[in-house]
Amino acid sequence: MAYTKGEAIKDDVIRESGIRVSATEDRGSRKRINRPSKKLQKPLISFASDNNAGVHPNILSAINSVNQGHVISYGDDIFTQSAVKKFEEHFGKDVEVYFVFNGTAANVLGLSAVVEPFNSVICSEVAHIDKDECCAPERFIGCKLVTIPTKDGKIRVEQIKEHIHSLGNQHRAQPKVISITQATELGTVYKPEEIKVIADFAHKNQLFLHMDGARLSNAAASLNVKLKQITADVGVDVLSFGGTKNGMMFGEAVIFFKRKLPENFKYIRKQGMQLASKMRFISAQFEALLSNNLWLKNAKHANEMARLLARKIEEVPDTKITQEVEANAVFAIVPPKYVSLLREKYFFYMWNREKSEVRWMASFDTTKEDVKKFVNVIEKTARSI
Repeated sequence: MAYTKGEAIKDDVIRESGIRVSATEDRGSRKRINRPSKKLQKPLISFASDNNAGVHPNILSAINSVNQGHVISYGDDIFTQSAVKKFEEHFGKDVEVYFVFNGTAANVLGLSAVVEPFNSVICSEVAHIDKDECCAPERFIGCKLVTIPTKDGKIRVEQIKEHIHSLGNQHRAQPKVISITQATELGTVYKPEEIKVIADFAHKNQLFLHMDGARLSNAAASLNVKLKQITADVGVDVLSFGGTKNGMMFGEAVIFFKRKLPENFKYIRKQGMQLASKMRFISAQFEALLSNNLWLKNAKHANEMARLLARKIEEVPDTKITQEVEANAVFAIVPPKYVSLLREKYFFYMWNREKSEVRWMASFDTTKEDVKKFVNVIEKTARSI
């Protein structure tokens, strides 16, 4: 199997949370179930995912600050209006912004605004929309996903060209969108000029360019550019902008860079069950994230911790970094005998079991001490075998 990120077993989850569980019996179904005991332990820092991190204190403060009185619901409030203006500051005035709860919804609904069921979406073979969204695009959009092989998470125009020959053929799915991920699922980053080449090709062939930007902040921090420089300025049409992986509690944004595109998106979002009634609590988080460069500080720190981890891992015998560490992900080949022992103390995902390749993620709240402790465990494991 080449892709096994989601194969975390129950014991891993229990270990990650630090919760002591006790076995009990569900009286209704007579099934044996596990419930947390009363004694809770402090959770261990994990390198499994930036989704596992907590919430930045500024974000929590922002949520609390708007928890006063009553305001108009469903996004017609002053806090949402203010947050949208923050997006305009970072992405340009000519944008339409819609808030949703999570990344899968952002991708699926954003794509659904620009395709028909007879269309296809071209993406990489490791794209989140293909591997980690439980066929949500296929089910809710009805489109075919056409995947392209990749060694570094990126796709190139030379590869995409092979999949647009069916344009106009009524027997074939009609390509309509090219979807790229920034930063990619393999932790690499598209340079602005690479994105523009793909965007120009897409537009020349009447296709749209969609970007899964769950870690867009990490990519911008890595490239030392503004968010607009790797989205609006290089031809992106639809963007899923991530907040959850960068210090927010929940919330993502769907951004359209051409105002005519989201003509019916407010209905699509409602049908997609992503219209938050108390939207101010998503909006306040984005306002805080996009203020005082918090998005950049969080992302830059996570990237730095990933690079620090990679440098330390390179010194460990029998390990090998497999991808350029350009954002906050570290991919490494680790001997299987190390992995089983390491996972007794730290939770992380196997990326490719055949190669014994693991993925480690750093977060906005990862510290140098966290990295040091983790590497010490790896080094001790290596010495003990």
